[in-house]
Amino acid sequence: MSYFDAASSTPLHPVARQALLASLDEGWADPARLYREGRRARMLLDAAREAAAEAVGCRADELVFTSSGTRAVHAGIAGALAGRHRIGRHLIVSAVEHSSVLHAADAHAVGGGSVTQIEVDRQGRVTPAAYADALRPDTALACLQSANHEVGTEQPVAEVAAVCRESGVPLLVDAAQSLGWGPVEGDWSLLAASAHKWGGPSGVGLLVVRKGVRFVSQGPADERESGRAAGFENLPGIVAAAASLRAVRAEAEQEAVRLRELTERIRVRVPRSVPDVEVVGDPERRLPGIVTFSCLYVDGETLLHELDREGFSVSSGSSCTSSTLTPSHVLKAMGVLSEGNVRVSLPMGTPEEDVERFLAVLPGAVAGVREKLGAPVAAAAVRQDDALVVDALGKRCPIPVIELAKVIGDVPVGGTVRVLSDDEAARLDIPAWCEMRGQEYVGEEPADHGAAYVVRRVS
Repeated sequence: MSYFDAASSTPLHPVARQALLASLDEGWADPARLYREGRRARMLLDAAREAAAEAVGCRADELVFTSSGTRAVHAGIAGALAGRHRIGRHLIVSAVEHSSVLHAADAHAVGGGSVTQIEVDRQGRVTPAAYADALRPDTALACLQSANHEVGTEQPVAEVAAVCRESGVPLLVDAAQSLGWGPVEGDWSLLAASAHKWGGPSGVGLLVVRKGVRFVSQGPADERESGRAAGFENLPGIVAAAASLRAVRAEAEQEAVRLRELTERIRVRVPRSVPDVEVVGDPERRLPGIVTFSCLYVDGETLLHELDREGFSVSSGSSCTSSTLTPSHVLKAMGVLSEGNVRVSLPMGTPEEDVERFLAVLPGAVAGVREKLGAPVAAAAVRQDDALVVDALGKRCPIPVIELAKVIGDVPVGGTVRVLSDDEAARLDIPAWCEMRGQEYVGEEPADHGAAYVVRRVS
């Protein structure tokens, strides 16, 4: 079985396993106690903190360990907002942040705060100018991920941090996806990360708050971790997390070169071997191991099952894999195709032959899914005011796009097709199909049920 979903969680690094087992014997006591076992536990905790701080590029007394990366994000945002409540209650986030950041922003808005969401380009990147324009006198905090978890695009953190610093606004960076590859550049103020993303154990996160940043911990007071992470420290997990971070950093430079070559191989060869594919994300400024592409006329969930049967574990941002039938917020913000979406994220040490086998298997898997989806009877198409109307109501992705593709040739050049659909994914996938196929997307019109998506035939 080839595990290609490292962006979700990375296999436990051998060094992490060794450190975890050793610290179970040595680090079980309370590090706050002064007797021998407590002092031994404190030494392990302090050493882990020093190692993690060195990897991050911060002072040891600026870093605390939390119960998860999500907890670090939530504590960081809440504490920074509370520390600057006299300045205002305005929060800035990008549209492609991890759900932990967006959920924290939603909670802030429900509590009476205001939130500005920064849009991204088609490659998933923000611009520093957009952050500069969003800053206000009452801005308390800005957030920006170091690299995207779905498409791998790296963000201009250093430039955005400089813009925020000039205005006196702290910047919180979610570095979960990138920290294993290297420190986050720039004059950021807060940083959050999660150990299971770099080969450490799950249940360990870290939060960094730079000296001088106004920060007020929320919730009941606790003497642990400078009062910023309540509860007894998961010392074996913390030791393993710090040890694995140091280990992967030692391997990162050489491994990054190798994984970039493998993902570039996928980026180039998938569109050549599979028709109607859109490779998404920045082609240059990207994490080494992530490559994402979307396939027209493919049900994402079915494709993932087919690849699983062939021995490949991959992920997807397609709405077809979600019980809510809502496309990935990242793909939606980028304005790219969501149907048939596949994210390949290679863990360190992925063999070249596994990638070659994936490239050999993928065309047949996609063709098989497309053949299955071609079986449904085409939706009824009728003429209405010189336009062809396709009724795809009640049909889920990618059926509305398939039906559009079947009838576009039935209208003359300059003629239009109106696709009736109540699937949220159609709002994203029909414009993306038009761009890929060289047709003109006219726009969306209200309909009795769902919406009408109007497409003009250009060629």
